[in-house]
Amino acid sequence: LLGFLGFYNFGASLELAGMVAPDARRRGIGTALLDAALPLCRGLGYREALLIVPRPSEAGKRLALRRDAVFHHSEHALVLSGDPTSGPHEPALSVRPATAAEIPVVSQLLEVGFGGPAPDDLAGRLNSPHGPTLVVELDGSAVGTLSLAREGGDARIYGFVIGPSWQGRGLGRDALRRACEQLRADGARRIGLEVAVDNDRALALYTSIGFMPVTTEDYFALPLS
Repeated sequence: LLGFLGFYNFGASLELAGMVAPDARRRGIGTALLDAALPLCRGLGYREALLIVPRPSEAGKRLALRRDAVFHHSEHALVLSGDPTSGPHEPALSVRPATAAEIPVVSQLLEVGFGGPAPDDLAGRLNSPHGPTLVVELDGSAVGTLSLAREGGDARIYGFVIGPSWQGRGLGRDALRRACEQLRADGARRIGLEVAVDNDRALALYTSIGFMPVTTEDYFALPLS
């Protein structure tokens, strides 16, 4: 295996991320992978594909620009390698799997939190074998959501939103801590997540429970027309 390119669906756009083995670079493998991927993106009906390039990778940036890609945004990648820091638990708060009946409220939370449409396959993700979509509930009301992904000893948290009217009360920190505690209890050794570089509030939340930045990733929008 000399290289790979993975497809990751997060709503209306498709994210592409991959790598080439260090001793196999400069042989056109990355170009060949991207050439094969773009027709598949179009065939799947996506309007946009985002190529994820670690900021230190000049080769990745050159590859994106050769395909007329345009810089879209940047995110910090963070990892929690141990247990989350301890803190208060709100007794009335719970973090549990979402139900099919809650798809509309989860969709609404995601749209408000990320400023775009929720994933089309949200219903299929509720009982995904790789990790569920969860609801953050307070006194019987859904106030937030997050999704989990597991593969071996690695886990990932994404789609984490607390509704605007419920922010600033420590609920997000409590919910995230509980999710991390459960992932660790289930055997996850490393838990990763991403945050936009201009979202200082979220970055402070994540680092306060033990997440550490490991790299910054630049996202390039690839034309599919």
